[in-house]
Amino acid sequence: MNQTRRVFSKNAAKIFDLCMLASSYAFVTALLFTNFKGTTLQEYLAYRVKIVNLFHFGLLLVFWHIIFSFCGLYVSKRLSTLYSEIIEVVKATTLSTAFLWLTGHVFHLKTITPEFSIAFWTCVTLVMVASRVLVRLVLRMLRSHGKNMRVTLILGTNRRAIEFAKRIQSRPELGYRVAGFVDDEWDGSAHFHGTGNEICTDFAGFSHYLRHNVVDEVAIFVPLRSFYEYASQVVALCEQHGILIRFDTQIFDLKIARSSADELDGAAHITAGATPHEGWQMFMKRAVDLVLSLVLLVVLSPLLLAVAIAIKMTSSGPVFFRQKRVGLNKRQFTMFKFRTMVPNAEKLQEVLLDQNEMSGPVFKIKNDPRVTKIGSLLRKTSIDELPQLINVLMGDMSLVGPRAMSVRDYQFFDQDWQRRRFSVRPGITCLWQVKGRNTVPFEKWMELDMQYIDKWSLWLDFKILVRTIPAVLRGTGAA
Repeated sequence: MNQTRRVFSKNAAKIFDLCMLASSYAFVTALLFTNFKGTTLQEYLAYRVKIVNLFHFGLLLVFWHIIFSFCGLYVSKRLSTLYSEIIEVVKATTLSTAFLWLTGHVFHLKTITPEFSIAFWTCVTLVMVASRVLVRLVLRMLRSHGKNMRVTLILGTNRRAIEFAKRIQSRPELGYRVAGFVDDEWDGSAHFHGTGNEICTDFAGFSHYLRHNVVDEVAIFVPLRSFYEYASQVVALCEQHGILIRFDTQIFDLKIARSSADELDGAAHITAGATPHEGWQMFMKRAVDLVLSLVLLVVLSPLLLAVAIAIKMTSSGPVFFRQKRVGLNKRQFTMFKFRTMVPNAEKLQEVLLDQNEMSGPVFKIKNDPRVTKIGSLLRKTSIDELPQLINVLMGDMSLVGPRAMSVRDYQFFDQDWQRRRFSVRPGITCLWQVKGRNTVPFEKWMELDMQYIDKWSLWLDFKILVRTIPAVLRGTGAA
């Protein structure tokens, strides 16, 4: 498929999706009026459309388009699975419905009810998923008859090149045909020939091969360090021929980080990250942090006031304990907690270092003599942690994430892999909280943080929040 057809297909998909969104909106509105409000179809069609409704609908179309593009629905899905595409569709329709409901309340539109929103989400999701399934079935049928095929030429014969060929050859529904490999004879050539693949030309004959054979894509898998100049010539030649170029993103043999495409002022970049920083789930995580922290601060305000009074009446010193902590990507911030120790507790810590019961850089004593009477109760119930909701509201912390470490403790970290825990916002609770809190050894604690980062999802955050409640009520591991 050439560039013109590619652009046409993308624009056609955008127009189709907007038409389906608009049709679903109209269908659900008509259904709501005729079936639940006793209005006939003729009476419904006779309603006058207000300016505010037209403005609202135009705003919806604009933002629906932005949301669908943001969720990646208009990039090539040739190499992606149906399951992953359906997940992207559900994300897009869910965010679109949420925007519909939110703007409906902003514009005070009585028609945008919870029932309407649920019906709209159900309708548009079914339509979008069905259309994607139908397109894939049609394309599979065409490709089984030799239509809509792409011929790819693979530059290189190393392990990654062979694996790429195996992946696309094992899935004929993708419509790929490997024309062959391009490489000179090298130390690993014997292994390559044993795989049953063939070298159709060497590097010197590459340009001649392109001129006289059908090639839709060139996948580059040569080591860029030693073949940089040649790879640059290949890219320039493919550009002149109008041939699509596919790069191997694992040029640095990354073990954890995942590569993705990015763009800055029209210039394409390949980014690699070991932690999620963007996307709709991160947006939702921050939205949940904002809403829940604000709600909890309001609901718990009587308790917070009572605790503040109790601290002030039972010991001298400030109500809050403020300490510099290390946050997202080593940013320092001031963390708030209810004061549970005597005012000069940090100075007394140096005297008590030989009594430390924790391994690693963390300092904890089970029966810490610096803890006040009211402080012991606050720690047991984790009420002293509640002021951290202010940090969540300010964006320094999250409800769920690795525990915020003090600047002093951070200085004692001696392994770089442990510092990956600072690649996400610290949280009030995490896996260490629900699996024993201060009874967890430091090494296990770091492993749990890595486990949380590697397996993070909104569902995992929800499970941790739910499991935190019984963990706090038991009071196990609190110190």
